[in-house]
Amino acid sequence: MPHETPLIATIVVGLVLAFIFGAIANRLRVPPLVGYLLAGVLAGAHTPGFVADQELAAELAEIGVILLMFGVGLHFSLKDLLSVRAIAIPGAIVQIIVATLLGAGLAWILGWSMQAGFVFGLALSVASTVVLLRAMQERRLIETERGRIAVGWLIVEDLAMVLALVLLPAIAGVVNGKNPSAEIVHAASDPIANYFNLGIGGIIALTLGKVAAFVALMLIVGRRVIPWTLHAIAHTGSRELFRLAVLAIALGVAFGASKLFGVSLALGAFFAGMIMSESELSHRAAEESLPLRDAFAVLFFVSVGMLFDPMTIINDPLPLLATLAIIVVGKSLAAFFIVLAFGYPTGTALIISASLAQIGEFSFILAELGVGLGMLPEEGRDLILGGAILSILLNPLVFAGVGYLKPWLEKRYAPAQEADPEVTVIEEPDVEELHQTTLTDHAVLIGYGRVGSLVGDALKEAGKSFLVIEDADKTVAKLRDDEVETIVGNAANGDVLAAANLAQARQLIIAIPNAFEAGQIVVKARAANPSISILARAHSDAEVQHLQDLGADAVIMGEREIARGIVAHILDLDKPVPEEPLPA
Repeated sequence: MPHETPLIATIVVGLVLAFIFGAIANRLRVPPLVGYLLAGVLAGAHTPGFVADQELAAELAEIGVILLMFGVGLHFSLKDLLSVRAIAIPGAIVQIIVATLLGAGLAWILGWSMQAGFVFGLALSVASTVVLLRAMQERRLIETERGRIAVGWLIVEDLAMVLALVLLPAIAGVVNGKNPSAEIVHAASDPIANYFNLGIGGIIALTLGKVAAFVALMLIVGRRVIPWTLHAIAHTGSRELFRLAVLAIALGVAFGASKLFGVSLALGAFFAGMIMSESELSHRAAEESLPLRDAFAVLFFVSVGMLFDPMTIINDPLPLLATLAIIVVGKSLAAFFIVLAFGYPTGTALIISASLAQIGEFSFILAELGVGLGMLPEEGRDLILGGAILSILLNPLVFAGVGYLKPWLEKRYAPAQEADPEVTVIEEPDVEELHQTTLTDHAVLIGYGRVGSLVGDALKEAGKSFLVIEDADKTVAKLRDDEVETIVGNAANGDVLAAANLAQARQLIIAIPNAFEAGQIVVKARAANPSISILARAHSDAEVQHLQDLGADAVIMGEREIARGIVAHILDLDKPVPEEPLPA
């Protein structure tokens, strides 16, 4: 067995340090990703002690990006994606142009060349996939109108960066007085481009054509093959094979899209998830990929931290602050006014602008390519890396800040609040818009999915007074159509629970499957009303004990109830059928 194990060392040290610092950050009431980034700084080459393999860490992080985008795709449909195209396409393009111009302006002030300013500004214009999606998931916004706009915006940025990576070598060739066709063909290493000796226009057309071919292949062939494969594997009864099928489809489609069609790994994974979402097994697929997705997403933040040189803060404080201002303030303001211009409410504009106020993986790739082509000075790469780290660290604070700014901005931009009649906007209330229910002696039902909806139907049939706490757009719309009182938000939020008037409620029914989140709700509910009856659900004996220890009165384990139903059915079948008396 070899003594040098850089892959194992990188994974183990990365995860262990991330766990330690993430736990410390959580204890200090700071977002765990701050701890993950600090873990990366400690494992990087710019601090003493152990130095992890940066290239391996970056590749492992890419797996996290793939699984994250695959998971997002599982919650999307083609209809959802097309519903936001009117704002996502022009909005992302205009925001990229504004950010690029701001970056180019800073480069000019620093005395850099025009091409350096172009690369620098372009690198500052694209948001990190992982940071944006994690921010949306933590706030339960992925399945909302705001989440769909953010993801659509992200996909447009992804496609723009694919084109940028292809075109930069050509631009470098023009600037350096070389044959641009030769430069771009060499960089693309595409046999079609090599054979036909395509120029810039040809390469753009080829790139767009390959993207279109990939999308068509997924919609025509993938839509039939992927769900059929999942169902066929599910019928084997092997959970191991099903889990392997999910991972093979996610990673295989992403890798094939990158190698065969020149599409980014993240975009390929997103389409794989979106196609799989049409299968009835998509919920199970999401559950199977979740543990790996979270682990590798953590490694992404560790790998980003490894790139950061803390001395940059001391050596170039003013340029670094200016770079950070472009990312956090310049990009955010551009996105904010763009979304408002399309007639969307202030709340939506604030969420979109906050989610884009950071940069990440594509920025690093552009920076490295720019330095390699001689277009960007190494100082520019260091500023991009420093700006990325600091913007990621500040992103949770940006989200917190928009909550305070929202009431003031709504008053100031009241005329812009009228939505375009051709745009369907579902504006979910924020914390400031919550109103306490007038119900008393009622039941509070948290979650209206497969379990919660059945409980809700039973409560309605029994004529019981109840309300629902839910955060998914489509479910909320259906509940309101059915005239069921609904509070929109995450029940783990104390203000959302307070709006349900728990102090005067009779029962709390927690129908969500996440035992950790359910535990937080139990603790807050018991503090609000010590006498309330709390009923929750679980999937294991450990989860049952966990929730009971926190204060739940009763916890129903799904697997146990299924077993009881099966046993009852068996015993019922074994009962002798009473003989009917013979007619006289």
